[in-house]
Amino acid sequence: MDEPRWLSDEQQRAWRKFAALMTVVPAGLDAQLQRDSDLTHFGYWVLAMLSEDPDRALRMSHLAAQANASPSRVSHVVSKLEARGWVRRHRAAADGRGNVAELTEAGYQKVREAAPGHVEQVRSMIFDGLDEDQVRRLDEICGAVLAHLDPGGRLCTQVGR
Repeated sequence: MDEPRWLSDEQQRAWRKFAALMTVVPAGLDAQLQRDSDLTHFGYWVLAMLSEDPDRALRMSHLAAQANASPSRVSHVVSKLEARGWVRRHRAAADGRGNVAELTEAGYQKVREAAPGHVEQVRSMIFDGLDEDQVRRLDEICGAVLAHLDPGGRLCTQVGR
C-alpha cells in the first residue's frame, strides 16, 4: 500500500488558513446580506448574475454555470426568489426547451439596494487587508486553483464572461 501524500508543513499552514477563509468569509457575507437585505449570499449571487445580463434573464442551465452551482441548487433558490416576486420563470421563447429565469423590476431594485452593503462587506473582509500586488496574486492563485479543479473551463471565473 502506498504511503499517503501528506501535506508539507508549509502546505498545512496554507491549507488551514484557506480552510478558515472558507468558513469565515461566507458566514460574514451571509450575515451582512441577511441583516441588511433579507437575502442569503447565494440568493444575492443569483440576482446579481441576472442583473448583469443585458436582458436580465438567463436560461436556468446558464444561470447555474454562472453561479458555479448545481442546477438543482439554482432551481431551489429561484423558487424562493420567485415567491418573493424578485424572479419569474418561463419557458425559453427561442426553442421552447428549458426554462429561463428573469429578474423582475422588484428583483432588480432589490439587488441594487443590496449591492452597496455587500460590496462594502467584501472590501472590508478581503480587499482592505491587501495591497495591489496581493490582489493580483490572489486573482492568479484563485484562477490557478479553479483551472486545476475544472480543466474543461465550466466554472465561471471571470467578470464579463
